[in-house]
Amino acid sequence: MKQKASKRSNNLNRNTWGDYIIIVIMLLVAFITLYPMYYVFLQSISDPLEVAAMNVYFYPKGFFLKSYGLLVKDSQLWHSYGYTFFYVISGTILTLFTSVTSAYVLNAPKLIGKKWLIVFLLIPMYFSGGLIPSFLLITKLGLYNTVWALVLPSSYNITYIILTKTFFSSIPYEMTESAKIDGANHYRILGQIYLPLAKPILAVVAIYTIVGIWNSWFPSLVYQPNMDIQPLQMYLRRILIEQSVDLTNIGSMQEAEAMARLKLSNSQLKYSVIILTTLPIIFVYPFFQKYFVKGVMIGSLKG
Repeated sequence: MKQKASKRSNNLNRNTWGDYIIIVIMLLVAFITLYPMYYVFLQSISDPLEVAAMNVYFYPKGFFLKSYGLLVKDSQLWHSYGYTFFYVISGTILTLFTSVTSAYVLNAPKLIGKKWLIVFLLIPMYFSGGLIPSFLLITKLGLYNTVWALVLPSSYNITYIILTKTFFSSIPYEMTESAKIDGANHYRILGQIYLPLAKPILAVVAIYTIVGIWNSWFPSLVYQPNMDIQPLQMYLRRILIEQSVDLTNIGSMQEAEAMARLKLSNSQLKYSVIILTTLPIIFVYPFFQKYFVKGVMIGSLKG
């Protein structure tokens, strides 16, 4: 009995040490993941002199929010925010619509030429025409320098269609046949059977689309020379790279003093812009989190 008890205590000790090691590793990974964002936040609120001297690493030194004040007063920032929300909302809705409808059709077992259709869809995933044909297509369709140049081309994503189709394949087809016997048409089957069960995969497609559109800037650079309709990331690019955004329109001595301090650390303004452009997408993710892992696993393993 004593030997058994000692063996059990040894196993418990091993399990405990194993748990401690895993916790330490996870904390290290979390620190490596979160610290860059924390560092940017510290730089954006610390004293410009300390930021310029590169003395801020783990806690803020001083307290300075004038950079946020200048950005909040900039109407161009909020104008870009508005267009970005338009691109995100419209692009996500259209992407979900095309993914669901295409996946539902491809999931039909008696679809004529189903294998050829899937092959036809898979080819553009690996081989594309390139930038010049895409630019010519956008121009010929009359989408150049319009808001639709960012919305329509990105609303049809083959990867999301295949992912959604794979998820739909995990739903027993007998449910569809039973609904047809009861007199349900395809619209009702899709809306009342497939969509309620497909919340996990729809959440995955939605969050991927939202993040992709929110972080996208290159299509706007190519297709939208008009800065009035460019998204938020182009505004951020002009500040970080081109430095063509003028935030120096100041009218009082206090604002002039604040701007003089900002010039001591021009990077602080950039850090503030990064925080303002990143916060919305960070707040969106928790609403999709409960579906996210489940959708990815089922969509990737079932088939």
